[in-house]
Amino acid sequence: MRSGGLSVKLKWFGHAAFLLTAARGTRIITDPYIPGSFDGGIGYGPIEETADAVTVSHNHDDHAGWRLLPGNPQLIRGAGSFKVESVSISGFDTAHDEAGGAKRGRNTVYLFELDGLRLCHLGDLGEELPKPVAGAIGAVDVLLCPVGGLFTLDAEQAHAVAASLKAKVVIPMHYKTAKLGFPIAGVVDFIRGRENVKQASSAEVEITTAALPAGPEIWVLNHAL
Repeated sequence: MRSGGLSVKLKWFGHAAFLLTAARGTRIITDPYIPGSFDGGIGYGPIEETADAVTVSHNHDDHAGWRLLPGNPQLIRGAGSFKVESVSISGFDTAHDEAGGAKRGRNTVYLFELDGLRLCHLGDLGEELPKPVAGAIGAVDVLLCPVGGLFTLDAEQAHAVAASLKAKVVIPMHYKTAKLGFPIAGVVDFIRGRENVKQASSAEVEITTAALPAGPEIWVLNHAL
């Protein structure tokens, strides 16, 4: 999962929260949760890392704990184009459910472009990507994808979205773990029957363009918190 060239570091805190570190040191946190929210359903520990910016896909407590982060990171919310030092970020409006947002509201998908890589975080996407949105995003190198179902994409839908974006690497998120009390599926449903699965030894990976697989792979990380 690592090779030569500029290296982008990715750390999974848990749920949909990641720390993305560019080669020049720019740090971005995605969808930080509020520990203990949902009557203790969010059992992951506090996020104590600093960041230059934080992206928030929607305003639910398992994704919008940005006020608890140390320091004063730039807050990025909603659709549009953003710049954080050398990192370009594009936000795309989508639905949190299969009813156009009528059940759970809207969701923002973020595309990060840095160090020659295109990395996409789907937030709490609850529908297969509309063709205009998928076309606007384009092919991605790394896809951070919810797979637990019920509130988001399920395993089958997640594979379909990954295929629509021609993702080279899919990193599953937002699924049932020992630290999450939500009634959603675990990662097993997503990886069952797949031969292209790599289990990371930790919560962190380093990614370069040279290390990207020729064909699609699933990388399963351990949660850090």
